[in-house]
Amino acid sequence: MFIQTESTPNPATLKFLPGQTVLEAGTADFPSAEAGEKSPLAKRIFGVNGVTGVFLGNDFVTVTKSDDIQWDHIKPAILGAVMEHYQSGQPAIGADATPASGHAEHTGEDAEVVNQIKDLLDSRVRPAVAQDGGDITFHGFDRGVVYLHMQGACAGCPSSTLTLKMGIENLLRHYIPEVTEVRPVAV
Repeated sequence: MFIQTESTPNPATLKFLPGQTVLEAGTADFPSAEAGEKSPLAKRIFGVNGVTGVFLGNDFVTVTKSDDIQWDHIKPAILGAVMEHYQSGQPAIGADATPASGHAEHTGEDAEVVNQIKDLLDSRVRPAVAQDGGDITFHGFDRGVVYLHMQGACAGCPSSTLTLKMGIENLLRHYIPEVTEVRPVAV
């Protein structure tokens, strides 16, 4: 098994590509070792000293480390944990955990606008964000303000505010006049 790695815009996060499907559908975000208990893969990765977050996508695993640890010191152990997981034959996430489908539900008078927002996020934004090892999902819409949740490499990334304001906000405002601002939310 050959596992490729890619850097992300977030220096504390590295993207691992095992060359196999990680999740059939959706994503799974494990921002702590406790949350990672629901995933045999995340649990193994959290066993590496210095790992602070694990995010699972369709064909990648994004790992976030603490600032006081160097990638050169933990990358081999993470590669070993991923390889060990795939050799074990266990699923990426346990039966009691389900991958997130993405967007929050929204009903009401803004339903048409929200559907347009979700469509643009799915077609234009999420594929680009996944290339960087993360995901971004719709969380809410209120009086022109779109609330988005950033996960994986995007959570805590130094350039995430710029991405939200200059990229995503401009895109949504261009196509949907009802959108006036985009704000991040922490879940």
